Amino acid sequence: MESSSSSDEDVERRRGLKDIGLAKLSQMWDDSDIEWKTWLIPIFVGINVVIFLITMFINNCPSHDKEYLNGRSCVSRFLGRFSFEPLHFNPLFGPGPHALMKMGAINLPVIAHYHQVWRLITSIWLHTGIVHLLVNMLSLLFVGIRLEQQFGFLRVGIIYLIAGFGGNIVQCLFYSKHISVGASCALLGLIGAMFAELLTNWTLYTNKVAAICTLLFMFAINLIITIVPRPHNGGPIGGFVVGFLLGFIVLPRPHIGWFTRRLPSDISPRSKFTSYQYVLGITSLVLLII
Repeated sequence: MESSSSSDEDVERRRGLKDIGLAKLSQMWDDSDIEWKTWLIPIFVGINVVIFLITMFINNCPSHDKEYLNGRSCVSRFLGRFSFEPLHFNPLFGPGPHALMKMGAINLPVIAHYHQVWRLITSIWLHTGIVHLLVNMLSLLFVGIRLEQQFGFLRVGIIYLIAGFGGNIVQCLFYSKHISVGASCALLGLIGAMFAELLTNWTLYTNKVAAICTLLFMFAINLIITIVPRPHNGGPIGGFVVGFLLGFIVLPRPHIGWFTRRLPSDISPRSKFTSYQYVLGITSLVLLII
């Protein structure tokens, strides 16, 4: 009797330990009550703002006020060397091309003849003016935070950098003689990825029209910025396309908690990926490589 009792206790103890292990495992995967912490997007915003301030400091409009501004004064001269170029020169309230080039803007002749390929990366963090910066950063916070909460910082960071890089390459091909920046390429890459994610997870959205209209508005307003003071939107459109393709590859499904909260009750979440998602992912990968 004693051996039988102790045997039962051992079984119960093992079962209890097993239940604890399963509970821990369940808690590890079932994050339905929490959202991933957002830290990468705020860091990206901070980097962009700091680099813009450094660019304005290097620009130092008053130092060349009389050299090539045709007698027109800098805007907001009370800001000292942070004052903006005249509006006829830069209507977005920002620096001149000489400062952007010093900070790593893209220009195909410079990249090709002097082998400064690093500009395809550094220009991702540059803005042509404070209007450009504000529009981009507000859009980045709106889109980026949502994506980072659902998919994590790694995927969002990959899309941001690759879309910026790819958009800069397209910019060089279409506007080879222009001096350009690539911040809009990276941002529109995230917007493109969000479009792809919307199409992939169409059944999970309760208000599809509002989601589409919001993305279209952000796409339009950021694209309009790229035609001031002269059209240079080849890169941002290229970044959008790269991000759109990447969205099918790296954003097939949100994390499990977000997924199960929004999944209709009559659909089982066991099969995380469907056949059409595999087809879209593989097709997008081939197109992206091409």
